Amino acid sequence: MLAAPFSLLIAMSRLLIVLASLLLTPSLVWAADTTTGPALDLTMSWFGITSLLLFVVAYVLVVLEEWSGMRKSIPVLMAAGFIWTLIGLAYTLAGQPHWAGEMVRHSLLEFGELLLFLLVAMTYVNTLQERGVFDALRSWLVGRGFSLRMVFWITGVLAFVMSPLADNMTTALVLSSVALTVGGSQTRFVVVACINIVVAANAGGAFSPFGDITTLMVWQKGVLGAAEFMALLLPAFVNWIVPAVILSFAVPGGRPEALSESVEVKRGGYIIIGMFVVTVAVTVTMHTAFHLPPALGMMGGLGLLKLYGWYLNWSGLRRQGQPMTFVSHDEMMSDHTEPHAPNTFREVARAEWDTLLFFYGIIVCVGGLGALGYLAVGSQFIYEGLGPMTANILVGVASAIIDNIPVMYAVLSMDPVMSDGHWLLVTLTAGVGGSLLSIGSAAGVAVMGQAHGRYTFFSHLRWSWAIALGYAAGIATHLWLNQGLF
Repeated sequence: MLAAPFSLLIAMSRLLIVLASLLLTPSLVWAADTTTGPALDLTMSWFGITSLLLFVVAYVLVVLEEWSGMRKSIPVLMAAGFIWTLIGLAYTLAGQPHWAGEMVRHSLLEFGELLLFLLVAMTYVNTLQERGVFDALRSWLVGRGFSLRMVFWITGVLAFVMSPLADNMTTALVLSSVALTVGGSQTRFVVVACINIVVAANAGGAFSPFGDITTLMVWQKGVLGAAEFMALLLPAFVNWIVPAVILSFAVPGGRPEALSESVEVKRGGYIIIGMFVVTVAVTVTMHTAFHLPPALGMMGGLGLLKLYGWYLNWSGLRRQGQPMTFVSHDEMMSDHTEPHAPNTFREVARAEWDTLLFFYGIIVCVGGLGALGYLAVGSQFIYEGLGPMTANILVGVASAIIDNIPVMYAVLSMDPVMSDGHWLLVTLTAGVGGSLLSIGSAAGVAVMGQAHGRYTFFSHLRWSWAIALGYAAGIATHLWLNQGLF
C-alpha cells in the first residue's frame, strides 16, 4: 500500500538532484535590473528555483497525507517560512531589504480576512451541530420510510440547496450519513447516493460567495459582486442534474423499513439558523453598499451569536433559580458548562484549524511564488498563450487533481485581464471540477472517510465519465446563458 507513495518520493528526490545540479550552472543569473524598481524577476535564480522545489515537495506531502499521517498544514507552513526567508535574503542582497516585508504583508492581510470569515462560518455550523439541527434533519429523513430512489433525489436536492449557505463538506457529511443509514448493506445504492451528494454539494456552492472557498476568495477580492454569482445558478444546476439523472438509473429498487429515531433540536437551534442568515445578509450588504471587508460583518455576527448564547444560559439558570456566575477559562472549555446554551468558545476551538492553517500556508506560499515572478510567467503562458476560455476550463480539470484553493488563489494572484463572463467561468470550473475525482474536493474526501470501504476512489472513478458530461454541460449552459457577459 505504501509502495506508490514511496516511489513518488523517490521520483521527487531524483528531480530535486537534477534541479539542484542545474543551480550550479553559470547560466542561472538574476534576470532583473534592480535599478529599475523594487520588483525582481527571480524565476531563473537559485532563490526562485529552490523556492519552487520547496513548494512542490510540500504539496506532494499534502497529497500523501492519507498514507503518511502528517497533517496537511505542516509541510505548507514550513515551506511558507523557508520560501519567504529566501525572498528576504534575495531582496536584501539586491539592496532592497524592506520590499520582501511589504509584499508578504499583502498575503497576510488576505489570509487574515479569509481566516476571520471562515472562523465565524465554522463556529455557526459547529453551533448548529451542537444544538442538534443536523441530527434532527437526518432523523426526520431516515424515519419517513422513503424509497431508495426518493432518498437519492431528496439528499441530492438538499445538498444543492444547503451548500450555498453551509459549507459543502458539512452538507455532504450530514446527507451522506442519511444515505449510509438508509442504504445499510446495499453498497450499490450507497456509492451512487454518495457520488450524487458530493457532486450536488460542490455544484451548489458554486453560485454563492459562501458556498465554497473559491467563490469566497473571488468575492472578497472584489472581482465579482455577490449578486453576480447568481448567474451561475442554472449552469451549476445543470452540472449536477446531468450526472444525477444518469446515476439514478443505477439506484436499486426497494423501500427500506423506516427507522425509529427521534432527535429534538435543543433550545435556540432554530433561532440560530435565522441569526446565521441575518449575519450573511448583513455581511453582503456591508460589503456591497459600503465596500467594507466581509470579515467585519461576520465578526459582528459572531458577537451576536455569543450574546444569544449568554442570554440562553442566563435565562436557563434563572428558570432553575441558580445564580449567573463568572466561568473560568478551563470551565468554559470543558464539556460540562453552560448546559442551557451553546458554548461558543468551545465551538470556536472546534473549528477546522488544520484546514485554516493549510489555507495560511498555501496563500503565503503562492504569494511567495508571485513575488518571485512565477505567477506572471504562468499567466503569460496559460492565459495569453492558451486564451482565457481554454485556460479556465483546464483550471477546473486541474482542481480535480490539485486542491482548488491554491489553483484559484494562483489565478487571482495572476489577475489576468478577463471579462466578467470568464471570471464566472473560472469560478464555476474551480468549484465543480473537484467532483471529477473523489479526492478533488473536501466534500469527497470527507465522505470517503465516513463511508470507508464502500464509497471509494475507484467506485467514484467508475462514474467520472457521467460527472464529466455534467461538467461540460454546465460550461455550455454558462456560455449560452451568459454570453452577453463575455
